[in-house]
Amino acid sequence: MLLRFLIDRLIWLAITLWVVFTVSFFLMRAVPGGPLDRERRLDPQIEKNLAARYHLDEPVWQQYLRELGHVVQFDLGYSYRMADFTVNEVIAQGLPISAALGLAAMGLALTLGFAAGVASAAFRNSVLDRGLMVLATVGLAVPNFILAGVLIMLLVFVLPCFPAAGWGRPSHLVLPAVCLGLPYAASIARLTRTGLLEVLTQDYIRTARAKGLNQVTIIFKHALPGALAPVVSFLGPAVAGIITGSPVVEKIFAIPGLGMHFVEAALQRDYTLSMGLVLLFTLLLYGANVLVDLAYTILDPRVELQ
Repeated sequence: MLLRFLIDRLIWLAITLWVVFTVSFFLMRAVPGGPLDRERRLDPQIEKNLAARYHLDEPVWQQYLRELGHVVQFDLGYSYRMADFTVNEVIAQGLPISAALGLAAMGLALTLGFAAGVASAAFRNSVLDRGLMVLATVGLAVPNFILAGVLIMLLVFVLPCFPAAGWGRPSHLVLPAVCLGLPYAASIARLTRTGLLEVLTQDYIRTARAKGLNQVTIIFKHALPGALAPVVSFLGPAVAGIITGSPVVEKIFAIPGLGMHFVEAALQRDYTLSMGLVLLFTLLLYGANVLVDLAYTILDPRVELQ
């Protein structure tokens, strides 16, 4: 059953990547402007030579088949705006950095989110519950750049505990991971609380209480596994998004990850880099959703893989 499930998912992954490639290719060509457009107009002959070098002078259908053939061979081509780098090299350099930042942020989000959600559900309608949910709402409402500015003022200038920007030491991870992880922690806390409150009203929880089990055992052994389905569903796209980086956070803290490439590639009409990043995000999102499907079967044995 598991092998058949994985084979089906691999087939659908190939189809999904092809559809995303096709739609992205033609949408990028439909947008006015191109990768050779600059603030200062190039000599027509130079522009013609560059177009020939990157095969932009060919018919669109021919460009499509050429790029599709390269992508099938895992060759994403050269970046139009970063001529000394291939897209594969840009991703290989930036992805580990964004992934390290994303995993640190997600670890923080899971720790704080689960703790706050469980505490709120265990002490429903108490001062602790209301206080934690207010903090979760604030965490969702405050933008990353505001939070980053506050943390930099407090923990860099007032109390010089961490570096303001850069990359290379573990201390460089702390502030950007907090800025990136707190909104996810707020979402996880709210989802965990909602799921637990729903499960705690079920008959089997009442039976566990009637048997004399203490509250900690009831919550962590009996209630929490059944309450995590909404959280797991949220974590699928969240993990894909957080691993590929946040443009705002990476820009503020001068982190050389993939986040800024997403924005710059779109603004500068860098077709190859945009395509590579879109396909990468699609692959990560699809893989995360497959892991979510597998997690459902672990949390609830009644769920069958299809």
